[in-house]
Amino acid sequence: MRKPAIGIAVSGALALTGLVAPVASATTSPDLVFSDVTVNSGKAVVAGATGTLKVPVTYTFTRPSDLTIDYKSTFAGVLLYRGRLSRMANEIDPEKVPTCTTTATTDTTVTQSCKETLTIDVEGSLYSDSDATTWKAAGVYSKIDQDDDDSDGHISLGYTYDAWGPLGSGLQIERAAKLTADATPEPVKKGATLTVTGKLTRVDWESSGYAGYASQKATLQFRAKGASGYTTLKTVTSGTGGALKTTTKATKDGYYRYVFAGTATTGAAKAAGDYVDVR
Repeated sequence: MRKPAIGIAVSGALALTGLVAPVASATTSPDLVFSDVTVNSGKAVVAGATGTLKVPVTYTFTRPSDLTIDYKSTFAGVLLYRGRLSRMANEIDPEKVPTCTTTATTDTTVTQSCKETLTIDVEGSLYSDSDATTWKAAGVYSKIDQDDDDSDGHISLGYTYDAWGPLGSGLQIERAAKLTADATPEPVKKGATLTVTGKLTRVDWESSGYAGYASQKATLQFRAKGASGYTTLKTVTSGTGGALKTTTKATKDGYYRYVFAGTATTGAAKAAGDYVDVR
């Protein structure tokens, strides 16, 4: 299993011992509350084949006043996951300490406003096309009690891990798409037929490349030379391998492009405008 979000000290200790985190029982769980969890300001993120994405997370964290979170032997934060809380299909863990500001206290509790940034390393975090979905957010807490002084002939490692979720609306991760457009012939006589071809592809995380996206609607748009905006001419459906092809009449100098609005799992895309000289 992937390492839980427990901080460098904890993950290092577990790696040395080969231990897997046990499920904490309800009777030993600290009384923690993660609320008002917002990931990336509620916006989706679009991931390509490589690179990293920085995803901000804000939340309210309430803990017992006698519980210390030092981010050395104890850790608390928010992670993203797919699947069930008890059996995560994939997860994105916090790598840095959250920034928290105390907003309220009582005799028994401390409430803090917290911010953290999750880093999505595309090649290291997104493994399959099923990762293009809505990820859930979970609050996590871990504690390690470690004695690695073997001078007395004894060492010990005690570890607890708790998670609460799903929280908030989570994060929609989408596959990046690409579009091309090529209008021919160039130049062309006024009133003649132009053929506009193109290709719609989207990232395939399993192959770390892009593959054709068939059976998707794209719009052919035109912007006259000197004009500030595009107008839609027609809608075209992508074929085998994401191929796009249609015809239109050449009326004036200008640019032709295809535009893809995106789907629930794939981000939007626009082709660069291809200029045609009409004579």
